[in-house]
Amino acid sequence: MDSKTVSSRLRELVKFLGTVKGDLANVTGPPSLLAPSSVVEVGHCWAQRPAVFAAPAHEPLPEKRSLLVLKWFLVALKSQLYVAGSPGPQAVSIKKPLNAFLGELFLASWTDEENKASTELIAEQVSHHPPITAMHVVDRQNGVRADGYARVEMTFNGNVNIRQVGHAMVHIDRYDEDHLVPLPDVKIRGFLSGCMYPEITGTYTLQSSGGYVAEVKFSGEGMIRGKRNSFEAKVFKKDDAKQKAIYTLSGVWSDGWVVKDAQTGEVIEKFSHDAVENEPVPMDIVPVEEQDDWESRKAWGKVLNGMAMGNLEAVTREKTKIEKAQRQMRASENSRGEAWEPLFFQSMSADDLEVFHRLAEGTGHQLADERTKGVWRVKDGQVKNLQRPFRAGLTPMGY
Repeated sequence: MDSKTVSSRLRELVKFLGTVKGDLANVTGPPSLLAPSSVVEVGHCWAQRPAVFAAPAHEPLPEKRSLLVLKWFLVALKSQLYVAGSPGPQAVSIKKPLNAFLGELFLASWTDEENKASTELIAEQVSHHPPITAMHVVDRQNGVRADGYARVEMTFNGNVNIRQVGHAMVHIDRYDEDHLVPLPDVKIRGFLSGCMYPEITGTYTLQSSGGYVAEVKFSGEGMIRGKRNSFEAKVFKKDDAKQKAIYTLSGVWSDGWVVKDAQTGEVIEKFSHDAVENEPVPMDIVPVEEQDDWESRKAWGKVLNGMAMGNLEAVTREKTKIEKAQRQMRASENSRGEAWEPLFFQSMSADDLEVFHRLAEGTGHQLADERTKGVWRVKDGQVKNLQRPFRAGLTPMGY
């Protein structure tokens, strides 16, 4: 993309953001600023490295399992957050993902034959107002799963501020161990320079039922000093009042970092996103023509084709058809006194979440379930034997 195009899109984006009041998450952006994918695909970042996801299942020491879950969390950030900017010196993408419609699905899998690990991802838009996406990642062979959900809130005050309301829970069967994983808040910076990039600031903790805590302090780039996307982290025993580090990590989450034994100073690992062995494995997805009508890439197919051809008129026309049909479906449900029922996820009350409350006790973790229509967990019986079509006789277009 040449500098004139970047500058033009940047001006268009700033103009658009300046006209929006309140939450941007459900606001439709101009066609030229839309990304060729929906928000339901964002969960791929948690599943695309099966060996990293499965690693805690093969580690006998609980403190090292906490370290490995922390690695999974950090590795996923780059793919999750570098949507609106580029880690390089020039902005190459200033795009907003398509707003997912209610009931939209994304199903995919990844297989790492060398490391005998494979992951499956199921993501579903369980609410449209407010926008809430639920996700389930599982490696059945190694006995690791992650269940998460997020309501995304976006505002603009010179930066785009993205707040993720929700959390993820990782469970390791072999040790019957749970890890409470936060979803960090993000700022999209660089509007004035024309080089947009995401930044995380603040401190987050990953709590383990194995008795250990992983704490991450994101600092990032400041006005005077600091490197973009910087962080420091440590793993310590939960009942240690002094929080003495067992392992330390420091570096740049979008580039690489170093892991050390805090007692000896020995380097345990040097992680680099650029290393060939750390690249994501290829994603497996059912061909679009074989997908269910509710699956994202088929549902948005004509919109995506319009984007690929640079036909913004077709993008607007086809996108409007889906949005209009969805509004009509909601109106019809309301007239019949019916409520939409998600296919693969269910809303649970805070009283049913003993594991969350146990891990979150004494920490800053908050459910905020009144803002996310409850706490979303997968329906286990529904995901073990997927059968298309998912909603016989009903499509996102209402027929």
